[in-house]
Amino acid sequence: MQLMTGQDLLEICQQYDMHIYDVALQYEKSKSGKTKAEIIGVMRNHLQVMGESIESGLNTEQEKLQGKMIGGEARKLRERYERINPVCGLTMARAMSFALSCLEVNASMGRIVASPTAGSCGVLPGVLFSIKETHQVTDEQMVQGLLTASAVGIVIAKNACLSGAEGGCQAEIGSAAAMAAAAIVEIQGGTPGQALHGAAIALKNLMGLICDPVAGLVEAPCSKRNAIGTANALISAEMALAGIESIIPFDEVVHAMYEVGRTMPCALRETAEGGIAATPTGKKLKKEIQS
Repeated sequence: MQLMTGQDLLEICQQYDMHIYDVALQYEKSKSGKTKAEIIGVMRNHLQVMGESIESGLNTEQEKLQGKMIGGEARKLRERYERINPVCGLTMARAMSFALSCLEVNASMGRIVASPTAGSCGVLPGVLFSIKETHQVTDEQMVQGLLTASAVGIVIAKNACLSGAEGGCQAEIGSAAAMAAAAIVEIQGGTPGQALHGAAIALKNLMGLICDPVAGLVEAPCSKRNAIGTANALISAEMALAGIESIIPFDEVVHAMYEVGRTMPCALRETAEGGIAATPTGKKLKKEIQS
């Protein structure tokens, strides 16, 4: 099965009356030779690791954070939304705390699922596990959401990039948000077309986002950007489910993201030579960490 573009995805869904997660399952079967049961088993394992990352970050003090620029923020956010009605709503506040948690685990060299990268590992689990709690999402739907996200990630990877070093943080957090938005739409009963509109909106919202890790570590501003990525995914999915469409088709948005990444200076692509990494405080932190 060929899966090169979002248009390919939509045409297959329409021709065979399939969901995006069905196409992702068939694609993986053809590429890996695994059975449906084996693939679903792998997805369940990924979800288990994601859930464990969330729990670990929220409930365990992370001792090995190399830069110690982050740590404890996930718990702070949880304490707030458990105590009072959060300004941005419970689903979003919980998703943000879950995303922050995953980044803390990643920064401590704990086990996470790169989705699509380690630097963006909090967005997809943050969104999926938050709506699981607030919207009575079943385990089967969680697997479907993960498969949907994978299909969107495959298309982005084939037509643009997922690496901050190649395309800036738009390629990491932007892609993660696009994957998560599509997953939400399908889990909530949206059409494949709506799922790709959600993905396109999410990717556009973070177009041009640079990659400027302080001291070259995946801590700051990566952690907060994962939280923003969850909010972006939820907002984009909400609009798509309401029937709001991206004026620019998904495939064209992906291509535009790729072109933006190509023109982005090297200093803004994970080299820690530009952006907030190059501020006086950023340089000071780098010196302290590396001394």
